[in-house]
Amino acid sequence: MKNKIDKIMFCVMLFSFFIMGCSKLKTEPVVKVGILHSLTGPLAESESAVRDAEFMAIEEINDNGGVLGKKIEIIEEDGKSNPKVFGELARKLLTEDKVATIFGCWTSDARKEVKTVVEQDDIYGLLWYPLQYEGFEASPNIMYTGAAPNQQIVPAVEYCIENIGKRVFLVGSDYVFPQTANKIIKAFLSNAGGECVGERYAMLDSSYFDDIVAEIKSAKPDVILNTLNGLSNKAFFSRLYEEGITADVIPVMSFSIAEEEVFSIGTEVMKGHYVVWSYFQTILTDRNKMFVARFKNRFGNFRATDDPIEAGYIAVHLWAKACEKAGTFDVETVRMAAKGLSFDAPEGTVTVDGENQHLMKRVRIGKINKNGLMDEVWKTEDVVKPDPYLSTCGWAKGL
Repeated sequence: MKNKIDKIMFCVMLFSFFIMGCSKLKTEPVVKVGILHSLTGPLAESESAVRDAEFMAIEEINDNGGVLGKKIEIIEEDGKSNPKVFGELARKLLTEDKVATIFGCWTSDARKEVKTVVEQDDIYGLLWYPLQYEGFEASPNIMYTGAAPNQQIVPAVEYCIENIGKRVFLVGSDYVFPQTANKIIKAFLSNAGGECVGERYAMLDSSYFDDIVAEIKSAKPDVILNTLNGLSNKAFFSRLYEEGITADVIPVMSFSIAEEEVFSIGTEVMKGHYVVWSYFQTILTDRNKMFVARFKNRFGNFRATDDPIEAGYIAVHLWAKACEKAGTFDVETVRMAAKGLSFDAPEGTVTVDGENQHLMKRVRIGKINKNGLMDEVWKTEDVVKPDPYLSTCGWAKGL
């Protein structure tokens, strides 16, 4: 009889603990945020890495008590490398899930779909966008943590003209970023005495580059400026390599290839080519060493950090700082509080420009080494003020 009573009492205690636990879970204050990246499709490899960094930043913030006394709860959606899906899911996140903000997107097409959603008066959300892009935009409902065109495109072309050659071949994916970037490049070349000797585009998931590579061989440019995105980069560089077009024959300057993509494409194929970003894994600062170590410890020692990864990480921490400063999660109040905020990022201190909600940051050009990492060959002495409309560049009028 005693054993039976003891068992009953034990079950009662377990049930009590279960009820208490459920009650605690229900009452624990949380704030929801949306993570919206492509987890499937041709952009999944690149975007999943940014997603990892955003998760890591949220974990860091939660481990330190959360934001305004609330733990961050993640609502994640898969944009499926489809801009229309990004727009639909942004609407769901804001209207159904009631997230406080969204971190996400990769392509400009996806960003523009989300832009139309967050700018609606009856929704009024806030997107934190982590990619370098073509510029000519400064939405009050978007915080841009990647580079503006004067922080990537322009200095890269200038470097190529001064150090490699003036005859340029343009290769890009067939959507708004590469097309607009190449308009900027051609305007700069015209002003600087350069020459565009070819311009070709391919679909994001394209695996056929025979014709484009044949045209490059015929044109014999000094340098190729590459704005391809996603899996097509692997097919393009592999075809160049097969045709004997290595970096010492015709170097490629890439705008959307970072460490993550280099390891996927192959270091033997990529070594000697150039990239332009604000951040490289090889930056020798204590802050970056800690960031790299934490990322590898969290996701695997085989993983690399890169610029979009760091920009996603920055975005989450800046949002949290802005909320703390504002004392609320209200979108408009947080947006205004973010203006002028600085963050000690792995790349160095970055600051939100109050005029256009882009970041003041350095520009770095790197040469890919045999280990697949970037040897820095050039950088700006200080941070560069973002100029998304290239308003200070006389040659850009009419773009």
